[in-house]
Amino acid sequence: MKIDLPFGNPGKIIAVGLNYKDHASEAKVDLPKAPVLFAKWTTCLIAHEEAIVIPNSVTQVDYEAELAVIIGRPAVKISEKDALDFVFGYTIMNDVTDREAQSKDGQWVRSKSYDTFGPIGPRVVPANEIGDPHNLKIEARLNGKVMQSSNTSNLIFNIPFLISYISQRITLEPGDVITTGTPHGVGAFLQPPVFMKAGDLIEIEIEKIGTLRNPVIAM
Repeated sequence: MKIDLPFGNPGKIIAVGLNYKDHASEAKVDLPKAPVLFAKWTTCLIAHEEAIVIPNSVTQVDYEAELAVIIGRPAVKISEKDALDFVFGYTIMNDVTDREAQSKDGQWVRSKSYDTFGPIGPRVVPANEIGDPHNLKIEARLNGKVMQSSNTSNLIFNIPFLISYISQRITLEPGDVITTGTPHGVGAFLQPPVFMKAGDLIEIEIEKIGTLRNPVIAM
């Protein structure tokens, strides 16, 4: 199934961890003083309605609803004031995570980059149709039940800051994706924890963009 991205497969997926006040609170950690950055390999990407595949013996697969930024032109050492001029548009990403591997590895790249652990879509909305990206309702539903419900106004580091911060050391290119963090309600912090399993349907909806929908199967 075709992934609806304007520049084909992105060169980079730069993800931001712990970037919602409510998520930091549920994780019982202090607010970060600078963005926590990590990568997701592009081979993890799948499209709207494609299946998330849980590998054999993996039992702690979590969802993370995120607003994703698509870069539209090369950005090097960009100021916050100019940063939004470099945004092509916005879409949705589910930053699927193997929580057990995340904990054991001590870093996040492998656990968030398994094949199929990067659902993205269902479409890219041009920046001028979104308006203010910092006032969008964001919600995740697992089998129809609301698990995450927040607003991008709760971002700790806003999008202009993130673009400027990243571009001071890393060249951003057309098609690169910055995925901006997830709000509270991830499965790992629920009591008891709730993880995705074969037969589930995970839906992520962001205001003005639509709903990213993916079934879950086992390998």
